[in-house]
Amino acid sequence: MLADTNILLRLARKEFPEYAGIRGALQQLRREGTTLYYAPQNLVELWRVYTRPVEQNGFGLSIEAADQEASLIEAQIQLIPDTAEVHRHWRRLVVEYRVAGRQVHDARLVAVMIANGISRLLTLNVADFQRYANVIRAVHPHELAGS
Repeated sequence: MLADTNILLRLARKEFPEYAGIRGALQQLRREGTTLYYAPQNLVELWRVYTRPVEQNGFGLSIEAADQEASLIEAQIQLIPDTAEVHRHWRRLVVEYRVAGRQVHDARLVAVMIANGISRLLTLNVADFQRYANVIRAVHPHELAGS
């Protein structure tokens, strides 16, 4: 299962209301023996939010703090590397599904999943991935934490 960036961001901050549900979902995945993955894009997006000033809707962390948080993710979750195949799938998806604007980032995560044979995405924004329902399944943490 691939983790969406919004899942990883909330793992870094216990004060988020979603934190407990996400932790519960991850514990359930471990019990099931499901591997959780992240893509390089996830860390790029994380770094952007971690280091962006609070007044610009970021966490306002230092480079050192962002590095420490990123290192924790790298140690606990398995990286899926970028490939030319990911790019080919992304190009097809953005045309086929008529993807524009900020949604191109979601299409790239779907491309990573297709290229690596991953069928499920753990996300807080299930609706953002509905257009890809014939290709992947977006799963909210509450679907897992309650199992």
